[in-house]
Amino acid sequence: MKLRLVAGLVCAALLSACGLNSVPTSEENAKAKWAEVQNQYQRRADLIPNLVSTVKAAGAQEKDILVQVTQARASASQVRVSDADLTDPAKVQAYERAQAGVTLSLQRLQEAYPELRSQANYATLMTQLEGTENRIGIARRDYNEAVQSYNTTIRTFPDAIGAKIFYGAKPLVPFQATTPGADTAPKVDFGT
Repeated sequence: MKLRLVAGLVCAALLSACGLNSVPTSEENAKAKWAEVQNQYQRRADLIPNLVSTVKAAGAQEKDILVQVTQARASASQVRVSDADLTDPAKVQAYERAQAGVTLSLQRLQEAYPELRSQANYATLMTQLEGTENRIGIARRDYNEAVQSYNTTIRTFPDAIGAKIFYGAKPLVPFQATTPGADTAPKVDFGT
């Protein structure tokens, strides 16, 4: 009887150190951080129609860029990444490319229409968009930190044992820049 009790305690101690709780905790944390990335992209998508409405009033010459912004937003809204897709680099990259298209179209809008910045509504919306872009950057960073923690957890002893045996854990894909030249600072030229 004592031998069974000792064996049971030893088994319990071994199981408690093999990631039974830390693996799903890390995975759920990473999923929550991904949800925040999507939340911030949704916030941006919700602001764009207001920006478009404000800028439309300024005249027909903005039409081309506004169409690009609207199309980029529509395209980005169609690309979805679920929790199950976080282990598929192709799906995560497709999502990143769609969001990068929105970012580029917003940058073109800002560069092409500096005279509109004096309008109070436009300035307010641009400030909100800038804040949203910052929030997106923070959400991406937080997600990548959570992915790094999760991926480290499932690869290091003793948690790797539970990760493989009990959960069949696979590494999650971190968020990476997919825009060509994103690693190089852009040249700012005001034509002077």
